[in-house]
This record gives sequence, C-alpha cells and structure tokens, in this order.
Amino acid sequence: MAKFKVKDLKLAEQGKMKIEWAESRMPVLAALRAKYKKTKPFKGFKIAGCLHVTKETAVLIKTFIDAGAELSWSGCNPLSTQDDVAASLAKDGVSIFAWHGMNTKEFYWCIDRTLDFKPHLTLDDGADLIFTVHKKYTNLIPNIIGGTEETTTGVHRLRKMAEKGALKYPVFAVNDMITKWDFDNVYGTGQSSIDGILRATSVLIAGKNFVVAGYGHCGSGVANRAKGLGANVIITEVKPTSALKGTLEGHEVMKMDEAAKVGDIFITATGVKDVIVGRHFLSMKDGAIICNTGHYDCEINLVELEKIKKSKRTIRPNCEEYTLNNGKKIYILAQGRLVNLSAAEGHPSEVMDMSFANQFNAQLALVNMYKSGKKYSVDVHKLPDEMDQEIAGVKLATMGLKLDKLTKEQIMYNDDFSAGT
Repeated sequence: MAKFKVKDLKLAEQGKMKIEWAESRMPVLAALRAKYKKTKPFKGFKIAGCLHVTKETAVLIKTFIDAGAELSWSGCNPLSTQDDVAASLAKDGVSIFAWHGMNTKEFYWCIDRTLDFKPHLTLDDGADLIFTVHKKYTNLIPNIIGGTEETTTGVHRLRKMAEKGALKYPVFAVNDMITKWDFDNVYGTGQSSIDGILRATSVLIAGKNFVVAGYGHCGSGVANRAKGLGANVIITEVKPTSALKGTLEGHEVMKMDEAAKVGDIFITATGVKDVIVGRHFLSMKDGAIICNTGHYDCEINLVELEKIKKSKRTIRPNCEEYTLNNGKKIYILAQGRLVNLSAAEGHPSEVMDMSFANQFNAQLALVNMYKSGKKYSVDVHKLPDEMDQEIAGVKLATMGLKLDKLTKEQIMYNDDFSAGT
C-alpha cells in the first residue's frame, strides 16, 4: 500500500506555517484536542477521509490523530487541494493522496488508496467516498461502523440513497447542524467566494449587476457579501419561499433568461446541473464573469459553451477567456469548479472551527455507540441539538462573550403550559 502521493514534499515547511496559522484561530478544535489527547477514544479505529485538503482540514486531521485515530485521506475536489498543506501532512506521516489539478481518473485513484487500509469509519464532503464504497468496495461495508457527511450536496445524495434502500451503513448529516450551515455555509461561503472572484479577476464589485443562482444558505451568504461591497444583487430561484426571502432582503428576483442579459458577474449556488447553459452565454454582456460555488462543476454547462466558442485562452490564473462565435468575450473562473477553494483558500479558519468540531463529535458518537454494543439504524441521522449549543457556547467563550441564564422562575414559566393572559 502506498503511504502517500502529493505534489512536492519540498513545500512541507510552507504548509506547516499555514497549518499553525489555522490552529491559532480554531479554539473549539483545540479544546477537543486537549480533552481527548490523553483518553484517545479513537484508538484502534481507522478513518478514511475525503475532504478538501486545506490548512483547516489539517487541523482536523491532527485532532483525530491526537485522539488516537489512524487516518488515510484524499481531496474531495480536483482543484481544492493546497499542495503545501498536503506536503506537510505527508511529511508528518499522514497517509494522504491529494494534489491540486488532478484529473478525474486520478481523483478516484486517490479515493481507492484511502480504502486500502480497510477503514472502520468514513468522512465525506460530497459523498464520493461513500458512493465508491457502495459501488466498488462492498466487501468493506461489514467492517464500517458509519460515516459523516459535510456538505449540502452530499447529504442530499445520501438521503436519496437511503430512500431507495441503497445506503448500507448509518451516516451523520454534519451539514444539517446549525453551527455548520448557518455559519460555514452562510458566512464562510459568502466571504470565500467573493475572495475567489477577486483573486481570479481583481474587478471592482461595487456597481456591478451580481447574479446569484440559488438563495439557500450558501447563495444568501454570497448575495449579502456582494451587496455589502456595493453590488446590485439579482437572485434566480426555483423555490418560492427562497425567492420571497431574497426579495424582502433587498435583492431583485428574475429568471435566469432575463438575468443573463444584464448580469456582470454570475455565481451558481444551487446543487443542480445546467443552471447556466448555451442560450444564457449567448445573451450575456461582453465581458461577463461566470463562476460556481456549488460542490460539483455541473451547474455551468461548459460542454455547451465549448460548442459556441471561437477560441479560448487562460488570461490569468483561474480565469479563462472564451471568445464566442458572436464575437463577445466571457470569462469562466476555476473551470466552473468551487471558486472559493480553487481560486482562493476556502472558508476562514474561524468558521471551519465549528464545522470540523461537528465532524469530530459525529465520528466520536459513532465510535461510542459501537463501544456500547449498540448500532445506529442504517439511515441519514442528525446530531442532537444540544451539541450545537455546546459548540456555540465554547466558541463564544473563546471570543470572551458571556450569555444570560434563565432564572428558576423563567424555567418554570416555560414549562407551565397553563400560563396565559
């Protein structure tokens, strides 16, 4: 079994410094690390992970190792791996298979390698690891206690598997925790997506017509960050309640066919395919910028774009200029993949601190249930609400913030259903 495969081990020192920077801004994981370093609850358990290899992920990996786990890791997106971070982890002895710019065959080869050591637990962002186990490595399933899933797209995919009876072991939907999707998805995606756009283009956001496809947690985060920078934000949606929310929060709402004609910058955040297609490209302004912050690269139909292009060139890092047959130029960022991770560094450490604390606790819940001799049912499970409050409480404490507490009388009032006018 290969121990690791990364771009260049010489980048390890640079990666080490980035990881140290992240560690200094992830106090919740630091608290978990300190709590479980001596007891090592994961001792004897192997975790296969498929998640963006960033400095924040490295802190999660080190937390698991300090808690006794054995790990093997791959990146969950071909363009999101930070090669210096991967090199630092490999040099520290982590079994890791990830590099920036891998093709699809290499991507799945890396996932295959993480399964060579027969894991007891899986940790996913997008469900490609879990799906690979179910498709190619069914012999491993009896040995797997359960898994965890990080993102909206992956949870949706797994719920469909469960509905159809295709899911064969229990999975925790980490994405559905308040301390994940109300913070990571909103504030993390919002800030890091704008960061990716700026790094790839250096354009002025203020005054631009900024089109956001999808007004869920991620899309709303992007929209409100863009609005804060002075953009005129336009929302496209298929869900009436989301469109109404966008309207009441001060954004325009229109169909993509109309938005395509007036937009300057487009970003997709829907989780579905073909949000921007051939006819949209043809109706866009000369100079329009298009990117995606959804997990998969199918939201922008690049196959149709290729058919209507006259020429293509890379004009700056993560920015490709397409000259269309009608003479207009449009710009695709990060090859239609996650702009925040491909063109920037992903979410800030402070917000990933809570998301990854949820990952750690979810994996620990699976281990503790196994140790007790019981099993979770084969389904997609949600973690208890109390865990959200505990993680948020630790985060607030590290920020030096204090909360009020209910008095005995207030608690009694809350429990007294007879109290009225």
